[in-house]
Amino acid sequence: MTKTVLFDLDGTLLDTERDFTHILNAQLSHYGLPTVNPLQVRNSVSSGARALIKLGFGIDESSDKFIPHLEELLKRYDKRILQTECVLFPGIVDLLNALERDLIPWGIVTNKPSRFTLPLVEKFPILQSSKVVICADQLSNSKPDPEGILRACSEMDCSPADTFYVGDHLKDIQASDSAGTKSMAVRWGYIPEDSPIDSWNADFIITHPDEILDLAQQ
Repeated sequence: MTKTVLFDLDGTLLDTERDFTHILNAQLSHYGLPTVNPLQVRNSVSSGARALIKLGFGIDESSDKFIPHLEELLKRYDKRILQTECVLFPGIVDLLNALERDLIPWGIVTNKPSRFTLPLVEKFPILQSSKVVICADQLSNSKPDPEGILRACSEMDCSPADTFYVGDHLKDIQASDSAGTKSMAVRWGYIPEDSPIDSWNADFIITHPDEILDLAQQ
């Protein structure tokens, strides 16, 4: 039976931390607030832009400043995406090339909106080989809901039972489990300090991309 591999984007395929550190610190500096370091961003960014506002401004969603700060951050990211400094994680190019070589179909399912995702996919030729790119704004529900994974399986005409979903956050594993796919948690991603990867109950914990290929070939 042919296996299929679906990937989260940020923290799994792409290291986007530099962009988020840059835009958040630029915003904080604008308000005369202390900046944050890359490690703090890595510990927060998998939970989305809202988590970055909480990190940088020390406020929660009950604050009347939360949404304006969030909208400003996203506008800054809109501008930044055109000059992104993001890179593919080590080993990802070799992995994706090997999946292509072995005729193992793969796709992307991300909570990132299309307006940010598609320019990044266009920047990296290897990502353009993805059979599907499912973004948050194409769905009614984001991860940890399984809707995106199930839509990808439907569009790729593959069985969830024969599909792996690869991610770097607990919500990725929860979405995979709910979809009936096999979950892979990657150690190189943006793992929150308060949510250790070994506690997620993923089907597989991956240290290097080569391990994904080995499992997909079985």
